[in-house]
Amino acid sequence: MKKIISVLVMSLALFSIQTVSTNAATSKLSLTVLQTPGGEEPVVTLYGNLKPAKSAVKVEIQIQLNGKWQDTRFSTRSARVGTWKVVAVATALNAQVKYRAKVKIGSKSIYSNIREITVRSVPEISSASSTVMIDQLGPGGRIHGSDVSRWQHPNGAPIDFVKKYSAGMRFVMIKASDSRDEADALALKYVIMDRLAAQAAGMYTGFYHYAVLPDVKTDAEVITDAQTQAQKVIWRLGALGGYNDRDLPYALDLENNCVRLSGKTCARYLPKAQITLWAKTFLKVLREKTDRMPILYSYPSFLEGAMVRDNELRQYPLWLAQYGIDPADPLGQPGLKEGGCYVHSWTAANCSSQWIIWQYSSCGIAPKYGVPGSRLDLNVFRGEPSAFLDLVKGSWFPEVVDQMPINETSTLVFKNVKFTTSDKPVTLEVDVTRPDGKPVVTGTVRFYTNSDNPIEPKPVQTVVRSTSGSWKLTIKGIPAGTWTGRIGFKDATGTHAESRSPITLSILPGDPNLPTPTPKPTVAPTKKPTTDGCRNQIKN
Repeated sequence: MKKIISVLVMSLALFSIQTVSTNAATSKLSLTVLQTPGGEEPVVTLYGNLKPAKSAVKVEIQIQLNGKWQDTRFSTRSARVGTWKVVAVATALNAQVKYRAKVKIGSKSIYSNIREITVRSVPEISSASSTVMIDQLGPGGRIHGSDVSRWQHPNGAPIDFVKKYSAGMRFVMIKASDSRDEADALALKYVIMDRLAAQAAGMYTGFYHYAVLPDVKTDAEVITDAQTQAQKVIWRLGALGGYNDRDLPYALDLENNCVRLSGKTCARYLPKAQITLWAKTFLKVLREKTDRMPILYSYPSFLEGAMVRDNELRQYPLWLAQYGIDPADPLGQPGLKEGGCYVHSWTAANCSSQWIIWQYSSCGIAPKYGVPGSRLDLNVFRGEPSAFLDLVKGSWFPEVVDQMPINETSTLVFKNVKFTTSDKPVTLEVDVTRPDGKPVVTGTVRFYTNSDNPIEPKPVQTVVRSTSGSWKLTIKGIPAGTWTGRIGFKDATGTHAESRSPITLSILPGDPNLPTPTPKPTVAPTKKPTTDGCRNQIKN
């Protein structure tokens, strides 16, 4: 069995990750071993995660021979988010082997769980075929894929990507980032979980960023916000180690033009020209930084009604969502409507839409593809396998400047402070910037009372993001009197350092003649009729 070592040829994947303080007593190292399908020779992928995450830790692979663990010559380093991966091509077959991974934290060695694998031979194929790696098993003879996010992980349940591959899926677009911090943290959690597992199962992986547009007025402010959100994506991609040879490009998920809510209704929409400007700016930053052409995801009515036609925008590949049309129908295609077609940047002279990925259903049968829950978004790729492989060309590895900073200095300024009487809220606007004057990328703000002069009961605070690094803060329930406190910025990711500025609020008594509000009687809610969200959708 010793000959196993000499017949493995490794390609190592190096990643960079966020440095998090840790120690040997609490560190844990995981290991998964899979034979990855899709090649002319058997490929074995060993991957796992180091928790807590620690950057550039050497991960060594050990093999059990004759009942003893021995070091192999194969190693890699952990990435910024704690992930690591080793890919090997095996020529010795049908041998049962046990592996484990090892790291050294301080003076103590940490070992992973033990995994056993028997490498199987690959069925003989013609070496002249270059399409065997990407089977066209989707409806209409297209390459089949899906997209996933936290909603495909109910209660944190993992996705079985081996089952997904066996069911004919060959690519998956994974939500990797979000404009909103809480949603972004969940996206990071699951992209770490899904990317390596999907690639080890033989699938190609892409990423997408869910965009929330800014509530601003000028083109300059629109451009700044787009550049800032693009920076978040670059940092996220950098934390994942950049693009590898199984990564599709990042996609911009742009599908909501409301930038200000009033209750449950939209009080302001960003103008069409500024939405288009925002999208072009965001995509251009990603393209120039990574040398990969990013993708834009949206749906036909949004592209037509919320954006303007633009030649520069048209150069980016389109991922189009439209349901109720069967991709198995040779004449079925997205972008059409009753009496014609949707007219947008990707509409051709013959009324067809120039898309490369079509999200044709949000009602895929999730368990069929190894996904917890009941529903799954389904996609097909438009072109031939060679066109698909073109999307994977070009690697990008982050440099030091592409890594998310740690505890970077921030500067807070508040303005437009308004307060009068105790029956009215205090409102103000808060801007927080980085050392170079650009907006902070993550974090939020709030009002902190002084511990020696507390306000009881605690005021109710509402924070609304206006744009990157800018918030509107509303504070209700401050009684009459003079109160001192601080307006503070805090970033849960640790990217930007905290900053606080003192504030004094002199609140007058409210009008005693105002009538006391009469509590409204509780009314039982009217039961809404049940609707089938999957009606008329394709349920593959």
